[in-house]
Amino acid sequence: MSNSGMKQRLHDDMTAALKARDEIRKSTLRMALTAVTKAEVAGKEARDLSDAEIVDVLSAEAKKRRESVTAYREAGRDELADKEQAEADILAEYLPEQLSQEEIVALVTETIAETGAAELGPRGIGKVMGALQPKTKGKADGAILSAEVKRQLGA
Repeated sequence: MSNSGMKQRLHDDMTAALKARDEIRKSTLRMALTAVTKAEVAGKEARDLSDAEIVDVLSAEAKKRRESVTAYREAGRDELADKEQAEADILAEYLPEQLSQEEIVALVTETIAETGAAELGPRGIGKVMGALQPKTKGKADGAILSAEVKRQLGA
């Protein structure tokens, strides 16, 4: 076991779900721990992930769930979409609070001013996104950020 508090919390919560016979929570946390373990052994040598790296792995897993919900709803498979949504909700408990739409709009406006990208128009998107990503890591979906940047830069 790693020295990571986040990984220990996931493991403890999975054990509690197992004892409580909470199948969806148990399977979701087991999947999350598997994803963390895969990330730990990826690369040239195995290593323990920091809590921040574990949050990155969980963010990626949550994003997969959100994308699946959309795909299943469009295909008319509501029972599968509901299961994916339940998994996404469980994963969200381990992620930082997501930024509201108003906070995203304000942050994008501020970043455009900081980078001076307003006069670049659509060509400034990369510059703004590059400055935004570190500020919003794990707190906002990149697609939502990108859409707002494009909207404000008139792309």
